[in-house]
Amino acid sequence: MSRRIIPVAEFSAAPDVTGAPFAPRGTLVDTLTRPLRDLRISVTDRCNFRCVYCMPRAVFDKDYPFLPHSALLTFEEIERLARLFVAHGVDKVRLTGGEPLLRKDIERLIERLAALTTPDGRPLDLTLTTNGSLLARKARSLKDAGLSRVTVSLDALDDTLFKRMNDAQYTAGAVLDGIEAAQAAGLAPIKVNMVVKRGTNDGEIVPMARRFKGSGIVLRFIEYMDVGTSNGWNMAEVLPSAEVIARIAEHFPLVPLEAHTPSETAQRWGYADGGGEIGVISSVTRAFCGTCTRARLSTEGKLYLCLFASAGHDLRALVRGGATDAEIATAIARIWHARDDRYSQLRGSADAASTGKGRIEMSYIGG
Repeated sequence: MSRRIIPVAEFSAAPDVTGAPFAPRGTLVDTLTRPLRDLRISVTDRCNFRCVYCMPRAVFDKDYPFLPHSALLTFEEIERLARLFVAHGVDKVRLTGGEPLLRKDIERLIERLAALTTPDGRPLDLTLTTNGSLLARKARSLKDAGLSRVTVSLDALDDTLFKRMNDAQYTAGAVLDGIEAAQAAGLAPIKVNMVVKRGTNDGEIVPMARRFKGSGIVLRFIEYMDVGTSNGWNMAEVLPSAEVIARIAEHFPLVPLEAHTPSETAQRWGYADGGGEIGVISSVTRAFCGTCTRARLSTEGKLYLCLFASAGHDLRALVRGGATDAEIATAIARIWHARDDRYSQLRGSADAASTGKGRIEMSYIGG
């Protein structure tokens, strides 16, 4: 796995134009005037699934060198960085992995993050993305710790297909039990994400829609993406979201819905009979880089500005090197101000081809 890191000195040593570090002063914008609103924090690079589009077993085998525990940010370090991002305008924090529920005592981290508030006093939108395998036993404690809601990955209802996608011995029923437990605990609104691979699990699109229609759960279909370099991505296996919508509409008439926010990644569609809604995330066929407000913090404290990034910025070195909050806040601001990432818009171009070499793996920085 390529993890090229930009040394601290390259972005933190030089003072700003006034000659001094500065404290957070509200929302940051990048070179394309995109604000910083969302922070995704990977709490572990380990997972108990080996999904073919994320952690294929041929690469992530029993000998794969996962990070030692000492390399991971501690809960105290995560809280400190999250607080500085919130002061810079972040109002949504999502915990990811790997599988975040594998991180021991994850509830303690959630308690710390749930205590943070935005500068105007609002609570954070604190969410977590999980494969759902451990959710049935953890849902109540997650809610009690302060988690707002969850997003659950589920790529098929049929167990044979489900196991083909996750390459592990977990059943779809175990994930459905986790979703039910999350509903009972009040971790709502729940979203269920299905990555669609043409020729593999696309026959599950309508059954999945039927299963969750009227349940209050938002089902979202994600185009198979070229994240990282280990999943053998092939454009021929991408099923465009437009075709997903067409397949569902043959059975359940749909009407387009407006986005909740300008930076929302999913296009929303409602069932014409009022039976809820679905979403499609179309990073391949309909890039949404122009409204992307997301930063990603890796398990070992590297800041990435794009899901398709090939290099990160080392915030852990600042945290463990004795930097003050103002110095770290200054570094974060400079990094975001310089951001010009838009890989999905450039996909196929010479610039994107150059950027794509050594892209970071999804399991390292979350989805």
